[in-house]
Amino acid sequence: MIFKRMLGAFGVGGPSVDTVLATPRVQPGGTLHGEVRVKGGDFDAEIEYVALGLVARTESEHGDGEYVGLVEFDRVTVSGPFSLRTGQDMVIPFQTTVPWESPISEVGGQRLHGMALGVRTELAIAAAVDKGDLDPLVVEPLPSQEAVLRAFTQLGFRFKSADLETGHIRGVHQQLPFYQEIEFYSPPAYSGRINEVELTFVTNPGGFDLILEADKRSGGHSHGGDAFAHWQSDHHGASHRDWAAEIGNWLAALSQGGHGVFHSGHHDPYAHGGHGGHYEGHHEGHHGGGPGWGTVAAA
Repeated sequence: MIFKRMLGAFGVGGPSVDTVLATPRVQPGGTLHGEVRVKGGDFDAEIEYVALGLVARTESEHGDGEYVGLVEFDRVTVSGPFSLRTGQDMVIPFQTTVPWESPISEVGGQRLHGMALGVRTELAIAAAVDKGDLDPLVVEPLPSQEAVLRAFTQLGFRFKSADLETGHIRGVHQQLPFYQEIEFYSPPAYSGRINEVELTFVTNPGGFDLILEADKRSGGHSHGGDAFAHWQSDHHGASHRDWAAEIGNWLAALSQGGHGVFHSGHHDPYAHGGHGGHYEGHHEGHHGGGPGWGTVAAA
């Protein structure tokens, strides 16, 4: 994948740069390979550095409004100072590890609506910095994350959208300044009792925290409001757990007006950096079959 551009900060005839991603699709914790190709312009130039930044579009709330902006969540310098002569070609190979908490932007070949990730090449000459454009980057789920997402299709959920919220989740060790929310429409089985469910992964080399937020409708035995659940799992174990059963049991308890061991409805992990209820059950086993994620994402 090749992206070409003139570095406009340096005027007409300045250097140009191509960013070549050998791995345009990565997983959290994976390695991004590629090279930066710099071509000299109409004049000699002293390059101070070349850097790459991983950038994401995030949302944040300030006062009465919601603001959308770009946040650089990882950065690597791929070259220090060097001289670039007129018309000279320079190739700078690079490899960098993608953060484990990187948000998912594509599942089963389907882009998650609302997600925007990119690689931004930055080149500096004599204190003038050109950040260039964003080159698209795709982050696919780990097998452990995909096991959870597959459970949502098995339960009949339909994908709605995804976004990145600025802030931290209380009670969860989080390194990035934002967290991802993947939103689903509730399946017909919970119609009239649960509107939507939002899913958040906070991933690390050993496993992940899984936080679910359900928007409960009022009526009957339910008082409405939000309910939360919090699971922890290692990556290997996640691939063998019956997530459809575990999540389904929690939803069934909520739809009947119960709170269970999830401490739902009273501990908001997203408010004031809060902590959600922790689910203590460990139901091993694999739950296969069901519709593919592509069907859900397309919907």
